[in-house]
Amino acid sequence: MADHIPDGYLRNAQGHLVPIEMVKPVDQERDRLVRELVAIAKRLNALLVENKAKIFGDVAAFAELSAEQYGVKRGGSKGNITLHTFDGAYKLQVATAEAITFDERLQAAKALIDECINEWAQGSRPEIMVLVQQAFQTDKEGNLNVGRILALRRLEIKDDRWKEAMTAIGESVQVIGTKQYIRFYERIGTTDRYAPIPLDMVAV
Repeated sequence: MADHIPDGYLRNAQGHLVPIEMVKPVDQERDRLVRELVAIAKRLNALLVENKAKIFGDVAAFAELSAEQYGVKRGGSKGNITLHTFDGAYKLQVATAEAITFDERLQAAKALIDECINEWAQGSRPEIMVLVQQAFQTDKEGNLNVGRILALRRLEIKDDRWKEAMTAIGESVQVIGTKQYIRFYERIGTTDRYAPIPLDMVAV
């Protein structure tokens, strides 16, 4: 919590108290506006945090209750759930996404793939070379694109080095965590299509 600021003063970015009469009116108004809007944002954030726990808890409790009625024990929190209202007007979906990375075996796979590519460079497989180059490109944070790398395994290539590389990629996959997402939908009129109920500022 910020230290108390005496009446008639504003604190500047360096932490110094400045008499308010020395602060330009436009700077005072900007300060007031940002604080007012941040207060709204904090209230919305608190509401989301409070209700997130309730939503996930209630869905999990209902899933447990439903499973118990059929003598089924649910194994952990993994899995996706879709619930509809009785009239089908609304539905919610809980999805679990795994965070995936690769261990050191990916480098061995890359070395084998490079061997293949260097040999094929004299041949007629430019499209595969482009796919491989794109697969191992990193983003601005230096992270690899998991989907692109795993997509290489769908290529039908008979070379034994390639097959060994694909095996190494599969064995290098490491699940480092999971995240749960919940989305709400409203049916569009009398159709069987649903429109999302947005909960983020960009989509609202």
